[in-house]
Amino acid sequence: MDRVKGKVAIVTGGGGDLGAATALLLAKEGAKVVITDVDETRGKKVVEDIRRDGGTAIFLKHDVTSEQDWKEVIDKTVSEFGKLDVLVNNAGVFSRNPIEDIPLEEWRWVIGINLDGVFLGTKHGIRAMKKTGGGSIINISSVAGLVGMAPPTSAYAASKGAVRLFSKSAAIQCSKAVHDYNIRVNSLHPGFIMTPMLEKVFQTEMASTGRTYEEVRRTREEWAPMGRLGTPLDVAYGVLYLASDESAYVTGTELVIDGGYTAR
Repeated sequence: MDRVKGKVAIVTGGGGDLGAATALLLAKEGAKVVITDVDETRGKKVVEDIRRDGGTAIFLKHDVTSEQDWKEVIDKTVSEFGKLDVLVNNAGVFSRNPIEDIPLEEWRWVIGINLDGVFLGTKHGIRAMKKTGGGSIINISSVAGLVGMAPPTSAYAASKGAVRLFSKSAAIQCSKAVHDYNIRVNSLHPGFIMTPMLEKVFQTEMASTGRTYEEVRRTREEWAPMGRLGTPLDVAYGVLYLASDESAYVTGTELVIDGGYTAR
């Protein structure tokens, strides 16, 4: 308990499974949490869950591709809680089309949310954190940002690979070697995590191959040496570590949570 006691955290995409698990765990460990999402109903439900358990949280509707929204979210967070210590850039979308079939609009949609959203969050997060002594920025990438994958995920992979290197660059800029902001920046790379996003992948694969749900799921489980799919809580504990002072010497690196998938 109390691993992030007294810290103020923003979790984007906080209404989804990964975001909700992260927000709930951060609140349980003592953080005041600002949950942002375009889905107001789901985001407010997470706030209710946190408050019911005795935690502190607020919800702000937020389009991560809007710079004006980012300014308002940061301003409201600092106005409500006095500072920003932790930013979890979690909001993201998925695209599954072969390169030759991806409409340019779909490409830009994926890049806009997965990469532009991380850039804007990091930009305005740095501005807020450096005024109050520093913090930790955690950018959610993917194993698809580390290695090539057989399924047609090129737009998604491009966005997530860019998040990885953007995070490294931001970490150096914020370090003592350059601007000495006392802000750490890291990327986190989940593998196959059982979420609605992965369920959609399963459904697409079932439709294209004729295989059953259990056959598709079993294949994914076998891809990880640990022999199971991940859970949102598996990822949330990684975020908690990077948000806490336990990771005080960790910046500009990747935390991979994939059951050993990329170790093969």
